[in-house]
Amino acid sequence: MNLSHSMLAMEISAPGGPDVLKPVSVPVPVPGHGQIVIRIAWAGVNRPDALQRAGAYAPPPDASPLPGLECSGTVVECGPGVSRWQIGDKVCALLPGGGYAEYATCHETHALPVPAGLSLREAACLPETCFTVWSNLVMRGRLKAGETLLVHGGTSGIGTTAIQIARALGARVFATAGSDEKCRVCTDLGATAAWNYRSQDWAQLMRKEGGADLILDMVGGPYIERNIKALADDGRLVQIAFLQGARAEINFAEVMMRRLTITGSTLRPQGEVAKARIAAEVEAHVWPMIARGAFRVVMDSEYPLDAAPQAHWRIETPGHVGKIVLKVEG
Repeated sequence: MNLSHSMLAMEISAPGGPDVLKPVSVPVPVPGHGQIVIRIAWAGVNRPDALQRAGAYAPPPDASPLPGLECSGTVVECGPGVSRWQIGDKVCALLPGGGYAEYATCHETHALPVPAGLSLREAACLPETCFTVWSNLVMRGRLKAGETLLVHGGTSGIGTTAIQIARALGARVFATAGSDEKCRVCTDLGATAAWNYRSQDWAQLMRKEGGADLILDMVGGPYIERNIKALADDGRLVQIAFLQGARAEINFAEVMMRRLTITGSTLRPQGEVAKARIAAEVEAHVWPMIARGAFRVVMDSEYPLDAAPQAHWRIETPGHVGKIVLKVEG
């Protein structure tokens, strides 16, 4: 298929606030070896997009400079060596960048079939969060049935996904959130309890519950020392972001005496093979959770592609619950 024409995209005109996202006309990307071109129906909006827009999260050298790390849509072109997909297949995909556009490319192993029963709108919410949560809770954090998980930011896209996946795995889940209403959302999703971090000492409350075997944190800063106190002996802290800073002073004697593990990861810089492995595990384990109703997409809001600035204002305010998407096609 000849896709040499131009397309609408939202570019970051300069580092800054949401208003630096501007509509532009750019060439449709050409697939390389093992890559597919997706005509995007919906694109997910994630905090890394906002960090990139602000100049704090540069894309990998070989990635599109356009924001957007996940999408759903239709395969319209297959590059050399592609074997899994055919033109016309409906997919959702983890992207290295470029999702805020009418077309994007990705490696064929980073795309997954749209789960049965889900719309393309819902499917666009899955790749970035499911890949992040599964790789950090299970592949890195080694969460098992019967263990206790503490999730910070329980009503974010990551948080709502982590609560449900952990519950489906048989873990006991606790969460923090910024309001009593948000805490109720967490318990409705399956958390045993959720604590308002503005008014409750979650670290002390977690200790009263026996401590967390695993903590998934995206806050960092002052939370790091408190997370260590909230861990059970032999517990693991997995750091996936630093909304309040990447530096902290901690007592490593406590880490040693209580045999704690501190680790973490970021998804975007990982290589093609690593992301393919995560994709395979997500399809094998998370897609069946969706099929049996153990995990559902929690949606906050949708915006047209050219309203990406408004979507970024929304994700950077404390009121949103769940995923935000951009409607690209139609």
